[in-house]
Parts: sequence; C-alpha cells; structure tokens
Amino acid sequence: MKISKPKYLEKALLLTPEEQERVLSRMSGKLPRRLEKDRLSIDEAIAIQLEIEDEQLNEWRQRMHALKKSIFQEESKAKARNKAKPEAKEKAATKTEEAVPAVPKPAKKPVAAKSKARAAEAPAVVKTPAEPKAPAPGKAKTGTTKAKAADKPEQD
Repeated sequence: MKISKPKYLEKALLLTPEEQERVLSRMSGKLPRRLEKDRLSIDEAIAIQLEIEDEQLNEWRQRMHALKKSIFQEESKAKARNKAKPEAKEKAATKTEEAVPAVPKPAKKPVAAKSKARAAEAPAVVKTPAEPKAPAPGKAKTGTTKAKAADKPEQD
C-alpha cells in the first residue's frame, strides 16, 4: 500500500509520540506486518492508517445517514397512518354514543385477605387421591377379559 494523499503524511509527522502510539495500536491486517518487516517507516505506516480510518469514517457516516433517512421515512409513514386511524375511531365513537347510552359498571367488592396469624392457625389441608369408582351393578365394562368371562355362563 502506498500513501495516495500526501496530506496524511503531513498529519502523521505532526502527531505527538503518544498520538502516534495510539494510531499504531489501531493498525490491523497487513499493515503491522509490513511495519515489522521494515518495509514501511513508522511515519508512512501512520499516514496509511490515518487514510484508512478516514475512509472508514466516511463509509460509516454514509451508512448512518441512510439509516436515519429510512427511519425518518418509516416514522412519517406511521404518523400518516395514525392520523387516519383516530378520525375513523372518532366517527365510530360518535355513532355508538348516540345509539346506546353509557351504563356504569358495578363496583367490585374488595376481597378480604387472610391475616398471617389466621393463616398460621389454620390446619393444612391435605388432599388424598380419589378412589376409583366401582362399576354400577348390572353394567360390566366391555372390551376387557373379565367382562367377557362374566357375560358367559360357566360350563361344567
């Protein structure tokens, strides 16, 4: 990679050692390897990194602008839809108000909660499993072997 704009080399030369260190720490890809192999000077590497960062910043700004534009368009569409809906609701509300008078709802009675003392005094209720129901006399279950044996008379 070569520096396409000399203004980045001038910027790199004007940086303080601390700022140069920060730029060098952000390098990625092939650029740090080229610097290690002495193919580039530190100033050239910093200039290339500054150029890359400016390009990335411009791309990010374009994406953000497009995103904000699409969000704005969606909001304006939603506002347009919402303006149409209240008008229709108002028309429907006036029709129902004229036709049916409003009837107040009955008030709910408050439910008294058990106090902690009463809950502690009350014995715990233990549920036992229900016993199976016995078949009614004269009615045998069909489809079982016991029922079939009961239906047949015994042969001796």
